[in-house]
Amino acid sequence: MPSCRTNCLEKPLSLGFRELGRCVGKYPWGFLIVPLFLSGGLGAGFIFLRQREAKGIEDQFTPVNGPAKQERQFVQERFPDTGDFSRLRLSAEGTYAALIITASQGENVLTEEGLQEVIDLDTAVKNFDAGSKYSSLCAQSKGKCMFNPVLDMISYNSSKISATKLIYPLHEKTFLGSILGGVQLKEGTQEVSSAKAIRVFYYLRENSSESDLWLKGFINLISKYTGLKTVSVSYFTSISREKEFERSSSSVIPFFSITYCLAINISIFSCLRLDCVRNKVWVATFGVLSAGLAVLSSFGFLLFCGVPFAMTVASAPFLILGIGVDDMFIMLSCWQKSKVKDEVENRMAETYKEAAVSITITTLTDVLAFYIGLLTPFRSVQSFCLYTGTAVLFCYIYNITFFGAFLALNGRREQGNRHWLTCLKVSEPKDDTDGNVCCVGGAYDKQSGAEREMPTQMFFKKYYGPFLTNSWTKAFIIVLYAAYVAASLYGCTQIQEGIELKNLAVDSSYVVDYYHNEKKYFSQYGPTVMVVVKDETFPYWNVSARERLDLCFQEFRNLSMTADSPPVSWLYHYLQYGATGWFVNVKDEKGFKSNLPFFLKVSGFIRDVNITGNQIIASRMYIQTVNITRAIDEKTMLNAFRETAEKCSKSHAVDVMVYHYAFIYFDQYAVIVNNTIQNIVAATMVMLLISLMLIPNPLCSLWVTFSIVSVIVGVAGFMAFWGVNLDSISMINLVICIGFSVDFSAHISYAFVSSKEPSANKKAIDALYSLGHPMIQGAVSTIAGVVVLAASQSYIFRTFFKIMFLVILFGLVHGIVFLPVFLSLFGTCKRNVKKTESNTVI
Repeated sequence: MPSCRTNCLEKPLSLGFRELGRCVGKYPWGFLIVPLFLSGGLGAGFIFLRQREAKGIEDQFTPVNGPAKQERQFVQERFPDTGDFSRLRLSAEGTYAALIITASQGENVLTEEGLQEVIDLDTAVKNFDAGSKYSSLCAQSKGKCMFNPVLDMISYNSSKISATKLIYPLHEKTFLGSILGGVQLKEGTQEVSSAKAIRVFYYLRENSSESDLWLKGFINLISKYTGLKTVSVSYFTSISREKEFERSSSSVIPFFSITYCLAINISIFSCLRLDCVRNKVWVATFGVLSAGLAVLSSFGFLLFCGVPFAMTVASAPFLILGIGVDDMFIMLSCWQKSKVKDEVENRMAETYKEAAVSITITTLTDVLAFYIGLLTPFRSVQSFCLYTGTAVLFCYIYNITFFGAFLALNGRREQGNRHWLTCLKVSEPKDDTDGNVCCVGGAYDKQSGAEREMPTQMFFKKYYGPFLTNSWTKAFIIVLYAAYVAASLYGCTQIQEGIELKNLAVDSSYVVDYYHNEKKYFSQYGPTVMVVVKDETFPYWNVSARERLDLCFQEFRNLSMTADSPPVSWLYHYLQYGATGWFVNVKDEKGFKSNLPFFLKVSGFIRDVNITGNQIIASRMYIQTVNITRAIDEKTMLNAFRETAEKCSKSHAVDVMVYHYAFIYFDQYAVIVNNTIQNIVAATMVMLLISLMLIPNPLCSLWVTFSIVSVIVGVAGFMAFWGVNLDSISMINLVICIGFSVDFSAHISYAFVSSKEPSANKKAIDALYSLGHPMIQGAVSTIAGVVVLAASQSYIFRTFFKIMFLVILFGLVHGIVFLPVFLSLFGTCKRNVKKTESNTVI
């Protein structure tokens, strides 16, 4: 194929690895011992693990430079905390505990019996002592602790509920939308008839170590509280999310030992031979050990370097195990094709020469795919990609040194015809008879001089390959592929965006119940959004300027997710008071400014206007949102409010900004899709470049790229069918998807183009014969590395399993079904004019 081959890098790389293999075969002990000492030294970095653990859900799972973080900084600078607490005006989540009490039986918690239990529980919370009582730590407004308004209205006397008329959602200037849930109103009125849930908040002073102790005591108290008969309770604190997130990370630790045992057993079973000399049990064991050493070395090295260790990194060892074992099977397949009577150094040279390009392509693509993931704005993804990419690199190095060295030592044992377990010399089988597991071994194929073929290889050569290249089969595969693409594309349109915070905790966590009840009973009213006027020169006293501001607020009120109730506005109330004659004049600048400080102080709006040097630097008002129940609602609301704010600036000349502390988490919606696409496109282009450089056929390189895109689309589509959202967790796995989809397609494409067979069909059969068995071995071992995560109680690790399963399944199907058919139909150039030196493929 002189017009199609591009082996300027492939050929020297193969020759270089041939010399490396010869060196490893000649001096195996050095290549075996040095990685052990290196792993021991670098592994000492794990002493810094506790110091390097990245904590903070906001820091790890929200965009690094998200707009809401800048908006929060502006709000905190312009409206500093004065010490007088107001939940409406919080710029952050705050320090608090919360209870959601629901009726155990019936539909109403606002009964005398139910409220009495609520009051008793509230009393227990206020009176328990965790070094300090609630009364000494509570957030205060006008010198008093903030209590539940409904309990205040009945004066903590449950018998008064029947005579108390509660107006929903606004009761005497008190908003009850976040206090009462599942509310039923009396027909034709706003009076509450019943409520299925009541929520009680306990806000504490910020930045207090005593507050943290009290919150821990609160969790312990409620978890053991036994005084409830007619109601049930779910609970949450501002530290719960972080604590349960850490617990989620710890929940996966028991799976490590199970996974490695499973991987070792599967690898041993795959390498098991009845011939007592050709048995590869120890080779398989050291292949798994090599992957373990790669994790130890890479993680230790990065911990030494001070790289933060995010919880998402805990899933990396499962992945590295699969990658390492996959490369081991490729190298072992090449070893078995070398001539058994050759010197070990020569067999190692041939093994490395044949395996070099394939494992180098897959390693380069995996590493670069992970390092490209560093471009993402999520620190959890960055940490995972850096640790995993580095581990893949170490895995590659240890495969060609440590594992290769043991392969050479095992080769010496085979050369001496020694037993795999006792290392005692055994008799060779006579004529064409096979060896046995006890005392006769060393059989090989007399015709080829190589080890005897595995039954799976013969299956691919004699049955599967000819069947797949049959014309009718090809037609069916094309139809099947079209159905696959159609289903995948439909699935892509169904993907939901964003991570639900409850998914960061384990399934059995108490926070899951709280989030469930919050969504069930309190989703009617969403966040109360700040609308901040940023313009320092805005003339609030000017009638035309106020009309422009009114038009701006009308734009917000016209949004579908905005409540019918008017905004909470200091300006509206100021003008109302001015109109009633309380103030001399509010229609000119002097009168407006001179009367404003007194009004703000007596009305409670003093924290909503920043007056510096007799100038209004900024002010804020509030708009209530409704029906924010799903992730898509959060995304729609965020985009709508920001677009409206921008419209106000352009159409009404009012420079406003919208903010709520929940926007910190909602910001993921603004970047997740674009960033995922950006990473996938960048990685795919890099994969194409590597394939063009190392696969000696440009057209086949394009088929590799096509396969990558096809697998990614399939995984994205089917993960929607499996209930997996597009978030920072699944983004990690889609990055993995790129690397693993290359593994299968690159192996089969390189084997196809390197084949000396004359026709496209025979090339496809030859490629399947050479690589079908190790590819299946690699797929099974990789799935074995992650299958235990299916039983995890953590959404993060279950998601990792689901997407990895889809990646391996679709990657393997592309490698042994779709791609061979497409290559046989469209993927070849003319037959090679100049024969290659090798008579085998990897």
